[in-house]
Amino acid sequence: MEQMNSKYYKMKEIVTDLNLPEYRYEQILKAIFTQRKEKFSEMNILPAMLREALIQEFGEYVNSARPVVTQKSEQSDKLLFELIDGEHIEAIGLFYRKGWESFCISSQCGCGFGCSFCATGTAGLMRNLSADEITDQLLYFYQKGHKLDSVSFMGMGEAFANPHLFEGLALLTDSNLFGLSQRRITVSTIGFIPGIKELTKNYPQINLAFSLHSPFDEQRSSIMPVNKRFPLQEVMDTLDEHIRQTGRKVFLAYIMLHGINDTEEHAKALAELVQKRAAGKQLYHIDLIPYNNTDKTSRRYQATERKKIRNFQKILRMQGIQVTVRTQFGGDIDAACGQLYC
Repeated sequence: MEQMNSKYYKMKEIVTDLNLPEYRYEQILKAIFTQRKEKFSEMNILPAMLREALIQEFGEYVNSARPVVTQKSEQSDKLLFELIDGEHIEAIGLFYRKGWESFCISSQCGCGFGCSFCATGTAGLMRNLSADEITDQLLYFYQKGHKLDSVSFMGMGEAFANPHLFEGLALLTDSNLFGLSQRRITVSTIGFIPGIKELTKNYPQINLAFSLHSPFDEQRSSIMPVNKRFPLQEVMDTLDEHIRQTGRKVFLAYIMLHGINDTEEHAKALAELVQKRAAGKQLYHIDLIPYNNTDKTSRRYQATERKKIRNFQKILRMQGIQVTVRTQFGGDIDAACGQLYC
């Protein structure tokens, strides 16, 4: 296993140090991922000395993320987790009526990029999450009996700004651990070019979503300061190369802000931005996202009216652009896009 800093590697190391046969490590993983044991003391199939060693190293619980607040709405649960050092993160479970279960997880405590419409950005960046802290959010839901049908890195933080992200992806896709298909995972980015390139190289089948929010460079810089570091056209060129290398669709997220980026001029410019892509417009899909109100940002925004969103969508479709209006869950418990704030 290449995840040198992960607790799963350390578990294997403990088995070796105790001169126990390798199958004992396999029994630990079976207890976690098949029997869904939450405590090491419950793993009765293991010898007492191994259980004690695991407890001494990791504590009583397998999971290091401790849920301290749970909020529920009709089709979503929001969990506030406390980490070992007292920092907090939020994760969301989304439950569709047809039985599909999707989970939105965080990659950082807070976020340092300061998008003006996002509650998380006002908190600032406390620190990156470790690979185990990333995956423990999902482990919590899994141990409570949920199916990990799909996972998105759309919670707190910019995933590609965290150097531990790719170790976390390795854990999630390891067939001996979480065993998720790359195609069940989506990483969302505000345009962090080095991370996009690394994903293209090492995880070409993972879904990629780019938070666009304005087709105009100057305006995008005013609401998303990261645009000054990674300008829109450079990001789009990087996404073109991602499509050429992987043949995979890229999702362009576009939050609809009343009177800001929801005009006919914006719709036409957005259509033109996609139409001129060398990689082909058929592999770009735009998700229009109704804005979720928050009182955490210093600049207050309003949501675009539904009728205007439909007109915006119609303009894009007339230009041959693939576009949908994203279904929103959890707005009533501050669990929707842009609302996560500890």
